[in-house]
Amino acid sequence: MAVDLNADLGEGCANDRELLQLVSSANIACGFHAGDAQTMVQSVRWAREFGVAIGAHPSFPDRENFGRTAMQLPPETVYAQVLYQVGALAAIARAEGGTLVHVKPHGMLYNQAAKDPALADAIARAVLAVDGTLRLVGLAGSELIRAGQRLGLQTRQEVFADRRYQDDGTLVPRSEPDALIESDEQALAQTLHMVERGEVISRSGQAVPVQADSVCVHGDGAHALAFARLLRRSFEQRQIAIRAA
Repeated sequence: MAVDLNADLGEGCANDRELLQLVSSANIACGFHAGDAQTMVQSVRWAREFGVAIGAHPSFPDRENFGRTAMQLPPETVYAQVLYQVGALAAIARAEGGTLVHVKPHGMLYNQAAKDPALADAIARAVLAVDGTLRLVGLAGSELIRAGQRLGLQTRQEVFADRRYQDDGTLVPRSEPDALIESDEQALAQTLHMVERGEVISRSGQAVPVQADSVCVHGDGAHALAFARLLRRSFEQRQIAIRAA
């Protein structure tokens, strides 16, 4: 058994270099919610140093609220914005001797695309336009995964270690008080359950099927490094290999 361990990076956190030594994939902010040209170059260099798969992390244009503001933009606007962000990181990766491997939308763009087929299609079309070999990462079982599959893209279905789930398989919104799992032990138990059993227990207690190709570890958490180490150690003890899918 193998699983990808990914983290969102280049977002201004101090522990990016250390976290890159623990994960197999990096989702690098492309400037719309965080990061800039310099952080993109540095993140790519570190990812290459530690043999981590390079991914683009495009967002709605929302630096003020870290990409977490709901927006109703025309699909063609989203297409152009994603094309711009992914293309920029692809060029930086190539200039630094690396290769862009995947694309994972950020924040509210990710969450809305999980439910909105038109938005999901716009993102998938942009990824395909940049490079048809790129993998599209999205919430397990979501519209974004279905859009990628319709267009013939490789997809990677993602689960979250520290987020609670609703009965339909979507994440509990961050605006709700119990959206985040604060306990490392609970987050670890949920992650192992998803990876080994292919399901997650929702907030109401229902068993919801999920395909856990990749596990997200939030780099901006208070104990991000400690939890990433705990997760790696637990995977190794259970003979679950960690590698980019």
